[in-house]
Amino acid sequence: MTGPGVNRRALIGSALALAACERRADAQTSPANLPTLRSVAPFPVGTCLQALQLDDPAFAALVAAQVSQLTPEWEMKMEYIVQDDGSLRFEGPDKIAAFARSAGIRLFGHTLVWYAQSPPAFERLDVSRIAFDAAYRNYILAVAGRYRGQVSGWDVVNEAVAEDGEGWRDSLWSRKLGALDHMVLAFQHAREADPDAVLFLNDYNLENIPKKRATFLKLAEALLKAGAPLGGLGTQTHVAADLAPGELSRTISDLASLGLPVHLSEMDVSITRSEGLIKDRTRLAAGQARVYAEAAEAFSSLPPSQRFAFTHWGLRDGDSWLKRENAADTPLLFDDQGRPKAAAAAWIGGLR
Repeated sequence: MTGPGVNRRALIGSALALAACERRADAQTSPANLPTLRSVAPFPVGTCLQALQLDDPAFAALVAAQVSQLTPEWEMKMEYIVQDDGSLRFEGPDKIAAFARSAGIRLFGHTLVWYAQSPPAFERLDVSRIAFDAAYRNYILAVAGRYRGQVSGWDVVNEAVAEDGEGWRDSLWSRKLGALDHMVLAFQHAREADPDAVLFLNDYNLENIPKKRATFLKLAEALLKAGAPLGGLGTQTHVAADLAPGELSRTISDLASLGLPVHLSEMDVSITRSEGLIKDRTRLAAGQARVYAEAAEAFSSLPPSQRFAFTHWGLRDGDSWLKRENAADTPLLFDDQGRPKAAAAAWIGGLR
């Protein structure tokens, strides 16, 4: 389902040919007559953004034209919302939510509980479980409740599985409320705050570390068995251009095996993080296009009820967190000026 006038095989072929000719990321030729992502995707397609970016008219126009779902990159996380005195601020996410409403784009919440963030206001709380549990519930109710009816879903628990796949991560939340209990509670509180949002367990490196993927699936099963209203599984999909063929397809198939909706929640394909024998930028650009095509094909092969959304972690290379990490990286579908790259044509071409 790539839409009228869009030839899937021709798009993939032209994308790979274009990638093979790309010597420098800033010297790319934009694919001709490329339709917008949202016009051809048979499922919601999204991007992340920060509120400040909306002050750039070119960026706002690109987002409105290309996507049908928005994820706040960091302004719905605790590090932004929870102040040192325990008060909550919502200026950033409110601005993003208002833009989404005005543009007719749905909003996705990210994220309520993340092991990596433990605000001082929570760390200072009384050691008794009752006091901590009450604050935990009140926070989730305040945040998820504020956007009730506005979000399509929430990453309720983010990155809970240990990096090597050996069990679950230790965190302030697990120490205070229990390893599994803090997650079950988070899902229950989120459901209380917003009965209609789809509630996700989200993690990364599921494509690169099969053991972590297996542990992630076992955690999902444990949550369901414990009565958590888990509604979907998110795989961030931060991968590199030398990712072995088939790894993305296997990951998506494994996640779909539980029958829950799947969200490719933060996809980008790094050039500079490639660690294999391929070092040539031309071959890496072609590899990047191949990975994007495989992701689109594997995701669009899922039953419609399991295709929650496909979110790109940014649209323009210059806005990517990977670009900030390494200025030589070009991980997204559009170049710094917002022109579609070979990767964009490959992603569209991979749709079924």
